Amino acid sequence: MRELVVAAVQMRSGVSPEANIASMENLVRQAASRGAHYVQTPEMTGGLQRDRELFRKYLRPEAEDPVMRAAAALAAELGIYLHLGSTAVDAGNGMAANRAVVFDPKGVPLARYDKIHMFDVDLDNGESWRESSSYQPGERAVTVDLDGVRLGMGICYDVRFPHLFRDLALAGADILTAPAAFTRQTGEAHWHVLQRARAIENGAFMISAAQGGVHEDGRDTYGHSLIVDPWGRVLAEAEGNEPGVIVASLALGEVKAARSKIPNLKNARSYRMDNGLQEKMGERVA
Repeated sequence: MRELVVAAVQMRSGVSPEANIASMENLVRQAASRGAHYVQTPEMTGGLQRDRELFRKYLRPEAEDPVMRAAAALAAELGIYLHLGSTAVDAGNGMAANRAVVFDPKGVPLARYDKIHMFDVDLDNGESWRESSSYQPGERAVTVDLDGVRLGMGICYDVRFPHLFRDLALAGADILTAPAAFTRQTGEAHWHVLQRARAIENGAFMISAAQGGVHEDGRDTYGHSLIVDPWGRVLAEAEGNEPGVIVASLALGEVKAARSKIPNLKNARSYRMDNGLQEKMGERVA
């Protein structure tokens, strides 16, 4: 059975791109030294910054972005697939894109994915987020081939939209991803169940590197980076919210095995929604 050694890097990105790059490089090197051929970093690897003026100050087009350049160089240096979970880049229209890029072992970008679903929420603890005020949502679902293994790309809040991951699985993805900066409140409530559910319902591996801890801009993220197998078993989990690396060997044949046991991807049927009318005592009433 073919195996792929993978790693998820947990970070606590601050407001300085230079410091975040140094942290990324250190942790990715640790992952590669442990045998990982695919390494994923979290959402907003390049920085978490709530101050909009400072956020705009560091924003660059992808070709000029220092985090992108550093990730490409690191992939080439280590000879690995490096999945930059995301960083903010200038979308060219006054907005940013929350963009993930997968680099091949020569440092060449294989695929780009811009986060589709914007985290526009008001939480019970008073936290309020409006990603749509700064970020332009993506419009394309993306899969990428890693030497015969197909990977589907998502980011953070996307994990709450199961149809996206179902479409990625139907497009052939063996591995699904949702690198994240989950808030502590939502992470404590839903992180594990969402990750395991996306793996189970699609018979796919799920890899999600996370941000963790209290950041320089004041936000508090949950951590607990995860690697889950197609049967929903947790293969590796970061302890708490501290920066670090988790590694697992994926037995890729488990994807086919899980989908053979529970062939829900094949068994799905189209259907119509009714119009809300019900039958009662032989009469049709609204």
